[in-house]
Amino acid sequence: MSSYRWVILGAGTFAQSAFSAANVGLPALAPVLRTHYHLSLAQTGIALGATSFGMIPTLLPWGLLADRIGERAVITIGLGIAGITMAAVPLTHSFPALVVLLVLYGALGGSINAASGRAVMGWFHEDERGLALGIRQGAVPIGGAAAAAALPWLASGGDPTPAFLTLGIATLTGAAVAAAFMREAPARATAAIGKVTRPFRERQTWLVAGGSGLFVVAQIALTTYPVLFLHQHRGLSTHSAALVLALINVLGVGARIGVGRWSDRVRSRIRPLRVIGVLSTTGAAAAALLVDAPLGLLVPVLVVAGVISLSWNGVAFTAAAETAGVARSGAALGFQQTVLGVIVAIATPAFAAIVGATSWRVAFAAAAAFPVLGVLALRRLQAPTGSGRSRGTSVIPPAIP
Repeated sequence: MSSYRWVILGAGTFAQSAFSAANVGLPALAPVLRTHYHLSLAQTGIALGATSFGMIPTLLPWGLLADRIGERAVITIGLGIAGITMAAVPLTHSFPALVVLLVLYGALGGSINAASGRAVMGWFHEDERGLALGIRQGAVPIGGAAAAAALPWLASGGDPTPAFLTLGIATLTGAAVAAAFMREAPARATAAIGKVTRPFRERQTWLVAGGSGLFVVAQIALTTYPVLFLHQHRGLSTHSAALVLALINVLGVGARIGVGRWSDRVRSRIRPLRVIGVLSTTGAAAAALLVDAPLGLLVPVLVVAGVISLSWNGVAFTAAAETAGVARSGAALGFQQTVLGVIVAIATPAFAAIVGATSWRVAFAAAAAFPVLGVLALRRLQAPTGSGRSRGTSVIPPAIP
């Protein structure tokens, strides 16, 4: 494969980081948003989940469009308009207006998800894809870490305007980088519309998306709400709590890359996912048990559990794309991300509602149940016949031409 594949990976990773700074890093502004917009805890949960909610109806169309016109155009158009939308958020003065613009930002910025993943699929051979998509998915915690470190400082005066403007500029920069450096892969495969939609009718696609998607519930608990939890329930300053979130995201980058490389070495995507699912349940359950423990014990457990909860996404992304094949990878990734988006949009405000109705302990415990349910779903996946692999351990599935 051409060495230009690393430029493609770098451009896609940068663009994804720019979008993820808002999509993942916005929770670092949760205390400021509550004060500035006079939000209840439930309203805060809705605001934090707004970008993910906006992505739901557009992820699949963006993926289908990437299969038809290419990744460069999709990323440039989507992120470009999204950046302008984020820069307009400071003009809002009410909760409904805030949510509308954040939803619109997610709907437009979601173009990066399937398109950049499709680019990696086209440029990298299967024995490097776990590593490459692990790096690309590492962009999500990279953006989250940068936002967690910078956004509270930018909004330290109680006004989130500088933070929103910075996020808008970062998104526009991501669009510019994609326009400058993204290229179509050599000998790119194409597929007719009827074949592009074939993955949606396949059992494997639903099991990969649904099974791994259940992991995201624990991830939300451990990476969306730690700032609010540590600030309100344990009395840490906003800046100190945000640093914990930043550390989770920084270490999460390495975890995603490491798990991706692990999946390449063992030539299996599903086996590592099953292990991570069990560990995610264990981590969230430990957080539930230790909500009132000394901070010297609680914080390290939160960090480790949060890092584990971030580590699975790149491998799940790879499994979804390889199951469909390169020509239909945009559609498959759009579908997988749509499933994740639905779960995120439901689970983010639901977690806050459970906290408000019961306690942080009950909410963390409830989140801990979902990854192990995902593991049970993934156990239903079957290895391709004739491959010499044992049933249920697949998998780098053969690409379908």
